Amino acid sequence: MSSTTPKSAFWLGVRDALPFILIAAPFGLLFGVVASEAGLDMAQLMVMTSVVIAGASQFTALQLMSDNAPTLVVVATALAVNLRMTMYSAALTPHIGKATLWKRALMSFFLFDQNYGISILRFEKHTDWSLDAKVAYFIGTIVTISPIWIIAGFVGALVGSAIPPEAGLDFALPITFIAMVAPALRTVAHIAAAVTSVALTLAFSFIPYSLGLILAALIAMAVGAWIEVQITKRQGTLL
Repeated sequence: MSSTTPKSAFWLGVRDALPFILIAAPFGLLFGVVASEAGLDMAQLMVMTSVVIAGASQFTALQLMSDNAPTLVVVATALAVNLRMTMYSAALTPHIGKATLWKRALMSFFLFDQNYGISILRFEKHTDWSLDAKVAYFIGTIVTISPIWIIAGFVGALVGSAIPPEAGLDFALPITFIAMVAPALRTVAHIAAAVTSVALTLAFSFIPYSLGLILAALIAMAVGAWIEVQITKRQGTLL
C-alpha cells in the first residue's frame, strides 16, 4: 500500500509545477500585451483569461477576432483547438474519474497542458497512490500555475506596449509544449504521432482560420492509434 498521503501528494504537485511558472508568467504577460493591443479592455481580458484558461485557444481566438473572422468561426476554432482537453480527460479518468462530482468539475475547469503532462506521468509511475492522493496532487498543480497565469495576464495588460519586442516573450509557447511533450514520447506510436502532426501542420498551413491544425491533429492521432494496434498485434503473434 502506498505511504503517500494526500497532504504529501499535494505538496509534491506544487513542487512539480513550480518550473512551469517560468513558462506561464511570460506566456501570460504576452497574452495580456497582445490582447490589450488588439483592443480588449481590462474586464474583457480578465474574463477571457479567468474563464478560458487555455493559452493556445485564447491566442487563436484573439487572432481570428483581429482578422474580423465571423463569431461562429472564432468560437468553433477556439473550441476545436481545445479538443485536446477531451483526450487529456480520457487519459486521466482511470486515475481520478471516481472523485466526487464537485472535485471532477473543479479539476476539469482547471485542466490545461502543463498540469495534465506532469500529472499523467506521476499517476502512471505511482499506480499505488490512493484516489485522494491523486486528486490532492492535481490540485497542487492547479494552485501553483493558475494564479500566475491570471496575474501575468493582468500585468501584461497594464504594461501593454511598455514591454519591448526584444524581450522575446513569445518563446514561452513553444518551450511549454516541448517541456510537456518530450517526456511523453516513450513509444514508437507517440513519436510517429508527433512527427505526423508537425509535418501535416506545416503542409496544411495554407488552410484559413488555423483549421489545418485541427486536421493535422486528427490524422496524427489516427496514425498513432494505428501503429499502436499493429504493435499490439505483433506482440500477440510473437507470444
